[in-house]
Amino acid sequence: MIIDADAHVLETEETWGYLEPGEAKYRPEIVSPHGDSNDEYWLIDGRLHLKSRNVGKDTPKVSREMRDIHVRLKHMDELGVDIQVLFPTVFLFPLTAEPAIDLALSRSYNRWLADKCRSAKDRLRWAAVLPLLSMDKAVEEARFAKQNGAAAIFLRGTEGDHLLCDPYFYPLYEEASRLDLPLCIHSASGSLPLYEFYRYEPVGFSKFKLSIVGGFHSLVVAQVPEKFPRLKMAFLEVSAQWVPYAFRDLVKRFRRQGQELKNNFMRERRLYIGIETNDDLPYIFQTLGEDNFVIGSDYGHADSATELKALENLRKDARLNDAIVSKILDTNPRKLYGI
Repeated sequence: MIIDADAHVLETEETWGYLEPGEAKYRPEIVSPHGDSNDEYWLIDGRLHLKSRNVGKDTPKVSREMRDIHVRLKHMDELGVDIQVLFPTVFLFPLTAEPAIDLALSRSYNRWLADKCRSAKDRLRWAAVLPLLSMDKAVEEARFAKQNGAAAIFLRGTEGDHLLCDPYFYPLYEEASRLDLPLCIHSASGSLPLYEFYRYEPVGFSKFKLSIVGGFHSLVVAQVPEKFPRLKMAFLEVSAQWVPYAFRDLVKRFRRQGQELKNNFMRERRLYIGIETNDDLPYIFQTLGEDNFVIGSDYGHADSATELKALENLRKDARLNDAIVSKILDTNPRKLYGI
């Protein structure tokens, strides 16, 4: 089995067709600026979010927009991929601080994707977007997602005013444990103040990537995995080169408390990391083992993490033996997503 642990969909106007009657006023609109620009934006709660970039033109439009599932499956066959786990695009940004809008958009997205994947549920799994501004509603939505084919819960490195180690999230962590839905912390920003702070950053490195590294570190220090001994967490689209550094920093901090953090700490704590093929994989695996690493193609996108043939290229990587490759493509993502 070849599992793409991080693929994407690009939302369309159809995505919002599941809004409830009283939520029509929250419907995102597609707008274009005046002038020569061909860019399109989502207008959501008075803010513009670029829609027409970070689009993987090496994927069929009807596939990345989930308009024709057969085309997507055919392209997966061509890429040698058996299963894709699907993540959102527009939700990589913080969209609103209003709980009612957050609930409406999350709920519509989940119902859209559940419907789209229903006919190919053995090959297309998805990560649910939750209305985290209303924790009781987030728990309800997690239950809906589990009942309708979701394999994970999508989170960002920061969510609203909360770090991921904040006890605010504990009701969700408890329910995710019960449902056997892993938390997938994906390269993204869910904090409006932080997003605005990095508004003029030329690329999204600090805005989207570094908060994931900090989230990983804080969750381990706060012993969240110990508090929820069935909870699985993954950190995706941030490569894996930083993990040995984080590990060595954690070792020093744990020693000050009279504890030893061993190099199998990720396996013990059910922590998974998405690798990229240009990572120094032999060094990473020598330091931490290979039991908790997965790989994704970023299908549908065109950013620094995108490698459409990443899974094929991993199979050809002369640095790795077949047993390690099999773990990354099959065994590890199976364990993570409960496939």
